[in-house]
Amino acid sequence: MVFFLEPRIGAGLSGYIAELSSAMLGAELGLPVTHLDSHASYIEHWLKLLKDDDRAILTAAAKAEEASTLLLKLGGRVMPEQFDDASDDAALAA
Repeated sequence: MVFFLEPRIGAGLSGYIAELSSAMLGAELGLPVTHLDSHASYIEHWLKLLKDDDRAILTAAAKAEEASTLLLKLGGRVMPEQFDDASDDAALAA
């Protein structure tokens, strides 16, 4: 899945989106949380970006939720009526 972001935050934020998606999916699927310390240190890497751009966290969270929902749907874990089909179709086309 490819997310198109502003060039100044694109590459740095994509990793943060992936990390947030991982945490969201882990929580949704009930995965063990013993590895979360490594997630915290990884997310800390983007702290400067988040401090410099007060909207970066909102952008990342929205994209992470979109990615998580799509993956859950493709895995048969989310019913189609639980999310907006238009945004999902756009994500599938990317």
